Amino acid sequence: MNRYPLWKYAIIVVALLVAVIYTLPNLFGEAPAVQVSAGKVTAKVDTGTLARVEEALKAAGVAPDRLTMEGTSVLARFTTPDDQLKAKDAIEHAVNPDAADPAYVVALNLVSRSPNWLTALNAKPMYLGLDLRGGVHFMLQVDMRAAITKRLDTVASDIRLALRQKDVRHGGVTREGNAVEIRARDAATLEAARRVITDTQPDLQLAESTAGEPRLVASFKPPALLQVQNDAVKQNITTLHNRVNELGVAEPVIQQQGADRVVVQLPGVQDTAKAKDILGRTATLEMRLVDESAEGRAAELNNGPVPFGSEKFLLRDGHPVIVKRQVILTGDSLTNAQPGFDTQTQQPKVDLTVDSKGGAIMKQVSQENLKKRMAIVLFEKGKGEALTAPVIQAELGNRFQISGSMSVNEANDLALLLRAGSLAAPMEIIEERTIGPSLGAENIAKGFHSVAWGFVAICIFMCVYYALFGVFSSIALGFNLLLLVAILSMLQATLTLPGMAAMALALGMAIDANVLVNERVREELRGGASPQAAIHAGYDRAWATILDSNVTSLIAGLALLAFGSGPVRGFAVVHCIGILTSMFSAVFFSRGLVNLWYGRQKKLKTVSIGTVWRPQADAQRPSPDAA
Repeated sequence: MNRYPLWKYAIIVVALLVAVIYTLPNLFGEAPAVQVSAGKVTAKVDTGTLARVEEALKAAGVAPDRLTMEGTSVLARFTTPDDQLKAKDAIEHAVNPDAADPAYVVALNLVSRSPNWLTALNAKPMYLGLDLRGGVHFMLQVDMRAAITKRLDTVASDIRLALRQKDVRHGGVTREGNAVEIRARDAATLEAARRVITDTQPDLQLAESTAGEPRLVASFKPPALLQVQNDAVKQNITTLHNRVNELGVAEPVIQQQGADRVVVQLPGVQDTAKAKDILGRTATLEMRLVDESAEGRAAELNNGPVPFGSEKFLLRDGHPVIVKRQVILTGDSLTNAQPGFDTQTQQPKVDLTVDSKGGAIMKQVSQENLKKRMAIVLFEKGKGEALTAPVIQAELGNRFQISGSMSVNEANDLALLLRAGSLAAPMEIIEERTIGPSLGAENIAKGFHSVAWGFVAICIFMCVYYALFGVFSSIALGFNLLLLVAILSMLQATLTLPGMAAMALALGMAIDANVLVNERVREELRGGASPQAAIHAGYDRAWATILDSNVTSLIAGLALLAFGSGPVRGFAVVHCIGILTSMFSAVFFSRGLVNLWYGRQKKLKTVSIGTVWRPQADAQRPSPDAA
């Protein structure tokens, strides 16, 4: 009646083993570390970088606990923060000899001390939020004027293209302030331009200027202007997410606050200057035609003066290329960038996909400039670099590729950087603060003590009130806590102070199921059932009540998860997972312990479940149980 088959015990043992393994990394704590990442697309972090870091540390007399390549970064772990700071200065001078143009980001960080065998099993500690781990907090304000200006420049280019396609001969299209001016030679041409712009640019409102030559002044309608501002903030948030994630910052918080502000929290990053560098590292892609004039060729081959209306950039092999200032296409039109291999040359390449408008532009430009070169220029931190300048061999469309002298890693890095995009508008840091690791450690200690003392208090009460069944319940509660931490670690969830509060609450809710079971067993004993029958009926009949109460709590937790944000969502995640683990531990695991202890006793006469209170009328009836 009260015996588990072997396969159920196997499930319990496997669950216990998994819970222990994936909980262990959280017990090793974090070590101060120095993280070296690529600061620009041309900088590569490889074994050579690792060797340079190792040599720099030896020269400085700082011995790291561990020096490894993890992903696209070099991580040097140290015992004390003093060693960390000393090593950071030594590594900075070694990998960035030119401080004005650093090629690498050397940042202070905190990383897990987990041994290699746990890391090999993909057992990692939970991410800790800013309030527990320390880190940097920024409030950034988006420059909306720059966002509108950038969008108007794009609109002006689109209007030029539309007028050219409709064969409307205008006198020039320029951006003036927060408007675009379209000049015409006569009123008929102006009216034709008005019709074209009305059809192709529904977001613009047009006004006719009578001063001087005939011209139209186009500006955004109020709803469209608001949409431009909202899109700028959203694009900046997406770009920051991509850049920070690719630089290895664990679980950053990047969210909008108000109409034009963005909050950025980077847990574990202690270096404010380097955090600013991470936030500012975005790339803008521009496609321009190469200046094929005699002056342009002379400037490219003989290092002569650059012609008016052109610029000089360097290719990756160091050779110069002279490109026209007029931008054909920008990274704003880019929808995807994926690395691959050229089927003809088997060389690494990057496949680019642009939107329909960008495809139309590329089609027209390629038709008009066959057998001419087009440069792809990448701007990073205000500095431009010509990635490649291939000859246009055929008509281009929505899909084309970047190929040339690049390695597989360079193609992957370039695709990542281009997918990350560029900021829709500049941002200014208006608030910054650093939360030190000592304050985070204090918060962790307080949260840990609250959970630990709550656990101890519950166990003492259960053991005193329910005797041996209370011990079983306490063991099941410990298993529940172990399983909860393991699942959070496997999911790589971020634990914050509200999350620790939810963990303490989960303990109280988990023991409630055991209280229901124990009281149900007592009720069966009180009714005269045999001990074995009472145990069986107690677990079976309490299950429906346990399920109902936990489902209602789960619904509330899912509502918090769906509609909450920030700390509320952190609380909800731990709350929901805690409910699911408590149902498993309080019923399946605790019954396994009871069955293991009592199930094989065929002539069981008593169970240790505390005092079974009886009505006064039944006081003389012999009791089948013992307190």
